[in-house]
Amino acid sequence: MFFPADIHDSSFLPIVIKLILAGVAGVIIGWEREMHGRPAGLRTHVLVSVGSCLMMVLSEAIFLKYGHLAASGVVRLDPGRIAAQVVTGIGFLGAGVIIKEGMSVRGLTTAASLWMMAGIGMTFGLGMITVGLFSTVLVSVVLILFKKMDSFVKKDRFLRLTVVSDSNYDNFPNLIEVFYDAKLNITNIEQEMDFDGQRKTCNFVLTGQHKRIGAELLKTIGNLKGVRKVCYK
Repeated sequence: MFFPADIHDSSFLPIVIKLILAGVAGVIIGWEREMHGRPAGLRTHVLVSVGSCLMMVLSEAIFLKYGHLAASGVVRLDPGRIAAQVVTGIGFLGAGVIIKEGMSVRGLTTAASLWMMAGIGMTFGLGMITVGLFSTVLVSVVLILFKKMDSFVKKDRFLRLTVVSDSNYDNFPNLIEVFYDAKLNITNIEQEMDFDGQRKTCNFVLTGQHKRIGAELLKTIGNLKGVRKVCYK
């Protein structure tokens, strides 16, 4: 597959073409991530793609260079070992771009694109040019087209709401009524009483909203008697 049978007789051009194609694929997918301001953007995707391609070429070259020793000695070569380590190693890089902010997690799509980028790079490194090009187009369609479809998908958003009020006022029934009027579901409730400061803190995790209504709830709850502080995220 796009690689001479004997590594010693091969030209430099096939390897260069593989690396260039892997780099182009990294540019196409990395550019989309760069435009959305993701931590792993153009340069990261290009390096992952070209690096994976290089590791695949190296794996194949080692087997072609030393494969004949397996039949006459104790040397045992596995041409897929380097590729397997690339798949494992890319997981650490992907974990670095995942960020947890409260109830939300960011970076999963970027981590998945890096993982896919490693696979595309190895595909080019193995000489499967058509498969690599098709995979690049497919990933680009998923990242660009599916992003535009987000506005048509009704999502069940999570809202973490904290209400601090005077301990003399029991606003819990009023809060439940506010949530009921807003057609929100309560998935978790935590209450804390500060006897020294005479403050009661209620933490709610709400679902059922199909649009961002945190500002509206803040205004409504802020008008309740005894409420001292309201925050959401």
